[in-house]
Amino acid sequence: MTDTDLALLDNLFEWLGRAVPKGYKADIVEGCICMSRWRSGQRAITVGLRKQLQVKHSMRRRPRHMRIDFPGSMNGFAPDVAVLRKGARRSKGRWRYQDVEFVAEVVCKATEYRVFGPKKHAYATAGVPVYLIADPRNGECHVFTRPEDGAYRRRLTAAFGVPIDLTDTVVGLTLTTNEFPRD
Repeated sequence: MTDTDLALLDNLFEWLGRAVPKGYKADIVEGCICMSRWRSGQRAITVGLRKQLQVKHSMRRRPRHMRIDFPGSMNGFAPDVAVLRKGARRSKGRWRYQDVEFVAEVVCKATEYRVFGPKKHAYATAGVPVYLIADPRNGECHVFTRPEDGAYRRRLTAAFGVPIDLTDTVVGLTLTTNEFPRD
């Protein structure tokens, strides 16, 4: 990303910080401002994931509502849940995508295209080892691992209620999904 792109993203996020209404989330995906309303089910899943991750990953490594600039043209994302590697550091006031070990997004009908499309591609291109998409509308989670050449080589789909074994990944634990609400 060029310095001009970064400056523009900085300005846009500064403006978004003032303009996004409470209860909404905003990302900049491929240069487009994408805003969506948070539903209570999305919030419950996000909180549930954070609580489970807290067991193994310190609070310092799980910042909330943070901006991370990912590879591609004008990609400034605020992942629903992110875990950074131990020793992660900021660069120019931002967390570096190179330090992201795990990302989770809770999808709704309005965000489905960008979560499964450009965001998934950006996370794979960045080499994020584990990307989880929770889908309360369909009652399932999709886990993508083994990023290579801008794509994930392994995908697992599990219905809500089925534990997701991530012990062989950088996450290092099994996530429970039995309390995830459906929309």
